[in-house]
Amino acid sequence: MATLDEPFAVGDLHVCNRIAMAPMTRMQSPGGVPGPEVADYYARRARNGVGLIFTEGTYIGRPQAAEHEGVPHFHGEQALAGWQEVARRVHEAGGRIIPQLWHTGLTRGDLDPPAEGPSGLGLDGAPHGVAMTRQDLDAVIAAFAEGAVQAERLGFDGVELHGAHGYLIDSFLWERTNRRTDGYGGDPASRARFAAEIVQAVRAAVSPGFPVFFRFSQWKVGHYDARIAENPDELAALLRPLAEAGVDVFHASTRRYWLPEFEGSELNLAGWARVLTGKPAVTVGSVGQAQQFGDGGSLAEGYTTQSAVTGIDELRERLARDEFDLVAVGRTLLSNPDWAEKALRDDLTGITPYDPAVLATLS
Repeated sequence: MATLDEPFAVGDLHVCNRIAMAPMTRMQSPGGVPGPEVADYYARRARNGVGLIFTEGTYIGRPQAAEHEGVPHFHGEQALAGWQEVARRVHEAGGRIIPQLWHTGLTRGDLDPPAEGPSGLGLDGAPHGVAMTRQDLDAVIAAFAEGAVQAERLGFDGVELHGAHGYLIDSFLWERTNRRTDGYGGDPASRARFAAEIVQAVRAAVSPGFPVFFRFSQWKVGHYDARIAENPDELAALLRPLAEAGVDVFHASTRRYWLPEFEGSELNLAGWARVLTGKPAVTVGSVGQAQQFGDGGSLAEGYTTQSAVTGIDELRERLARDEFDLVAVGRTLLSNPDWAEKALRDDLTGITPYDPAVLATLS
């Protein structure tokens, strides 16, 4: 029966507890270079009890991967030097840290070069961007692998591939955006092929004990009712090829971790990933929050403003019955850098409600 303060290990990664910091875009890295303030920001959470930190999404070395100024890069001498200092500071504070490698794909606006995706269709199904060629696919696969190589070289503890929320990798998994008629489109296993090839290349490029995490979701940016799988069989067809390719841990992004994913079972998305693949799983979604993500701050059904405290009991119960292995916390940790420390000692009094104003700073 796992508890929040129980250690967790996968490959060469050893984490002191089950609390992780979820990846959250902060746009506080001018020119794509994370500076001392970014290192302070992550080290502060490690110092206050977070066992594992997932960095915000970082752009791989592909021009079409980037969109917003201030989002850090994971390529180039200056950016990588900045990230090496971030990793050093987090380790010094007693934590472990994994960079999230990101290609924005179809969410990229009308920029030059244009957005790229499987079929030249945006998240709404309308024409947007360009359909990727075989050469494009190979270049992106190589860029992800190179990012993983750099992560290990810089002293990070693993790597996460961002395959969620409608971004590039996820757009291949989703039937609405993937209308390809070659080997990368069609049934779920074919739609998973591009992601599996990225995983396989990353796995081959790093040491055997260097863990590969894969983040996936049903929902997409601006499309919260989207689904890549309507039932467990469809989800298995998407995730099992990734596990076989080398994913060590699945990070299931949901908006509310306590909701069941499919009818007939109380398992959430992370729970299903764990059951279907046999791999460890990370859960995430409004941990410690009464306000649900993406609904303008409205209260989640059945929850009150006290949910930041009472919701932890359900979290502990689900962890104890091995529904998932790690718990990623997002907005709560922005307003409360010491949340993990308080949760570990079972005293969540004095928690500050999340305020979007904190997004403007690296508090």
